[in-house]
Amino acid sequence: MNSIKIYDTTLRDGTQAEDISVTAKDKVVISKKLDEMSFDYIEGGWPGSNPKDKDFFSIMKSNKLNFSKLVAFGSTKRAGEKIERDPSIRSLLDAEVPVVTIFGKTWDFHVTDALKITLEENLDIIAESIEYLKKYHNEVIYDAEHFFDGFKKNKEYAIKTIKAAQDSGADWIVFCDTNGGSLPSEIDSIIKKIKPYLKHSVRLGIHAHNDAELAVANSLCAVENGIEMVHGTINGFGERCGNANLCSIIPNIILKLNKNCLNGMSSLKKITKLSRFTNEILNKRHFRHQPYVGVSAFTHKGGVHVSAVLKHPETYEHISPDLVGNQRRIVVSDLSGKSNIFAKAEELGLDIDEKSQMAQEVLNRVKELENKGFQFEGADASFEILARKASGKYKKYFELIGFRVIDHKVEEGEPPISEATIRIKVNDQEEHTAAMGDGPVNAIDNALRKALKNIYPIIDTIKLSDYKVRILSPDSGTAALTRVLIESEDDNDKWTTVGVSQNIIEASWQAVVDSIEYKLMKEDKNI
Repeated sequence: MNSIKIYDTTLRDGTQAEDISVTAKDKVVISKKLDEMSFDYIEGGWPGSNPKDKDFFSIMKSNKLNFSKLVAFGSTKRAGEKIERDPSIRSLLDAEVPVVTIFGKTWDFHVTDALKITLEENLDIIAESIEYLKKYHNEVIYDAEHFFDGFKKNKEYAIKTIKAAQDSGADWIVFCDTNGGSLPSEIDSIIKKIKPYLKHSVRLGIHAHNDAELAVANSLCAVENGIEMVHGTINGFGERCGNANLCSIIPNIILKLNKNCLNGMSSLKKITKLSRFTNEILNKRHFRHQPYVGVSAFTHKGGVHVSAVLKHPETYEHISPDLVGNQRRIVVSDLSGKSNIFAKAEELGLDIDEKSQMAQEVLNRVKELENKGFQFEGADASFEILARKASGKYKKYFELIGFRVIDHKVEEGEPPISEATIRIKVNDQEEHTAAMGDGPVNAIDNALRKALKNIYPIIDTIKLSDYKVRILSPDSGTAALTRVLIESEDDNDKWTTVGVSQNIIEASWQAVVDSIEYKLMKEDKNI
């Protein structure tokens, strides 16, 4: 089985995305995780471009990687600059890494209009830069920037730049679709045309951007044409529309192309965790519908689909989710059949027979509530409470007597002050408390917790991590029906609850109560 080298550029190209910012320490943490996964190359950054990347390479001198090769990225030397004094070249040497990658111009338009030098000078710059770096590094990778666009515009000159790189000793030549606009058919055709001009000793890579939503397809097309190194980023992060997504490329290489990369299946099973780990470090929300690693990648909602998947998963799944460390999910909605209810109940540990009247009752109740605006496909915790009520395995932990919320604005330009007063009954004992909050919902949440914490101290571990409001009937103006989704978490778990009402406070109350009851229910050993 052929082995494909995986070159990760999350720490350099990925962090060029406009909504991503990382510290040098963040980069160290991610590089360690990539090393654990046996990535072949980790491009740490451009040490000559900013202090953060310079700091990262300095830190990494005392944080050696066990498997991966750390790469410093930079450009070819400047025109007219002595190579020994060129700041970009010097920064690559100062990084003290085993591998360096430099990029150079392939497209004649960039040479004459961006660099404003002659085409011959550009060839000399490419050759001199690679020859100089080869004196100090065993491995030099050359990124042929805008290769495919350059080849399409001026084939002869593009070939000359590639030959200059190979003749000066580049170990790898990486074809870059820098503008991300090439089609797989063009990638296929151009790689076939360039190969006769190359020595067998030079190895080839692909670096694709995603501006036409084709970075993964173009990378796989290149692999099918004998390319041995694939560049990309975790979750496809990158400038503009992003880079080739390694969380899709790696499974496709192993499972679809039957080629090896990383540590094969053992690494593949960790790819979902890697995707989510990277999102957490970069402070990005997980993309639910991301292929292979998204929460919804193996989620089934339609009743016909669920019924078939329960019998034979391959009817609606192209691979088994456990191969990539993900899991199958069954969600319930107004599109559900009894198969959904049965499968979800089984997942939750509830004893509901698919053919029972109870399953039909739960299904009817779900459809009735979703018709009113509830959404259980994104609120598993609220669904579990509903199902437990139908199965008789529900316990009411407290009873609301009443609550009041007051917003008081002191002066213009200052935010209002929210205060909630609440009366509840627990085990025939009444609790009456008040609490302040950043807003009315936060005040209610604080007051409820205050009333319950002496009886159920475990609720102190609950954190409200997300709050979403959707207007379901905008034509009704201020009397519109409102749906609230609340995501809560503790040290071990995350769960989502839902509430619906014309009154946003009431909708929020429903979701808050479900969240707390769900936590208490999970901790209760008696149900």
